Amino acid sequence: MNYKMICLGAMALSMVSGVSLAAGADTGTSALDDPAKMEPFYTDSSMKTLRSDDEFTKAWKALTDEDRMAMTKVCDEEAANATAANTHPEFCSSVKKNGAGNN
Repeated sequence: MNYKMICLGAMALSMVSGVSLAAGADTGTSALDDPAKMEPFYTDSSMKTLRSDDEFTKAWKALTDEDRMAMTKVCDEEAANATAANTHPEFCSSVKKNGAGNN
């Protein structure tokens, strides 16, 4: 009986710690969550209103190739997995609309 309880306890502990470790590995941030990189695309500090198409394209071209690729990847993932949890639909729409993902 004690052996069975020890095994069940060990299994329960490993399951709980495995979930905790998995949750810790994903920080929940993306390339679009960096305020310093996203600020040039918005007119306000709350980042609610996108700049005009011309200003957006200019800010997009000012990014490094790596940043553009990372942001485009996140937008593609959000489009493929469209849910209410997507936090950047207007930005990603503007990336696609302006052809910025192709530059």
